[in-house]
Amino acid sequence: MTNKRTLRAQFLRLRAQETSAEKDAAVTENLLRSPYFAAESFFVYCSVGSEVATDRLIAALLAAGKRVCVPRIEGGRMLCVPYGPLEEGMFGIPAPRGGEDTPCAVTLTPLLAVDGEGVRLGRGGGYYDAYFARTPQTLRVGLAYEAQRTSRLPCEAWDCRLQALVTERGIYRFPNA
Repeated sequence: MTNKRTLRAQFLRLRAQETSAEKDAAVTENLLRSPYFAAESFFVYCSVGSEVATDRLIAALLAAGKRVCVPRIEGGRMLCVPYGPLEEGMFGIPAPRGGEDTPCAVTLTPLLAVDGEGVRLGRGGGYYDAYFARTPQTLRVGLAYEAQRTSRLPCEAWDCRLQALVTERGIYRFPNA
């Protein structure tokens, strides 16, 4: 099996080719029509680069009266903090200046690739896996383009599998997660 560094480069290029406003809108609509929308609280990444855009999704969740939190890196750890005015944070990712770590029912996570078992390939920092290990009660849902799905990815002991994936084509649930 190909190593993670090679896979990251390959799927980063692929994701950049797939990104589009139409696909982002379809991912948002699929999530808003999903059973997950019934949750009261969402931990949503602030999209950068070719990630599935989350700005419209965050606005829709807030308009629906949902509690929305976003990531902030502090002391080498990713915190889930209430959404508020954003400034440039770690790695150039927008983040609120303050706020307490607040658990949410659903975590919407970015990814480079995901396989049929819910194994997620991220950027390699381990922030989401560490967060998932700390908060096993959160529902782990990936947001991605259909082309980011693959047959099999390497999985380490510390990797936390996704429970579901939302793409522009629909929703996939991972029974073994």
